[in-house]
Amino acid sequence: MTGPKRIQLRRTKGWRKPENTVVVSRPSNFGNPFTVKGAYEAGIPNPQEAAVEAFRDWLNGDPWACPADDDFEARRRWILDHVADLRGKNLACWCRHDQPCHADVLLEMANAEDG
Repeated sequence: MTGPKRIQLRRTKGWRKPENTVVVSRPSNFGNPFTVKGAYEAGIPNPQEAAVEAFRDWLNGDPWACPADDDFEARRRWILDHVADLRGKNLACWCRHDQPCHADVLLEMANAEDG
């Protein structure tokens, strides 16, 4: 039996989200507030990877990734309070499978042995 995995959302006619799958794309409560576009415009190499690492660092409370903004902190707190709800579920986002994705971070956190 395989564990939870990342699913790429599609707009293809007839495509259906698999059972036991939660959408975590940007508009969702679990969406990554750090954009690839923002990293690209800042001249950061590997912007997709940078956006995912910023998300990971932000959730881990790394000060460089934590803007002094109450709404941002409330969002971070909400994700941390609800990440356990994702345990055992597939996570769906628009990112291609050959690219880094914040859903991978959520999968790791939700399915950690101590989580």
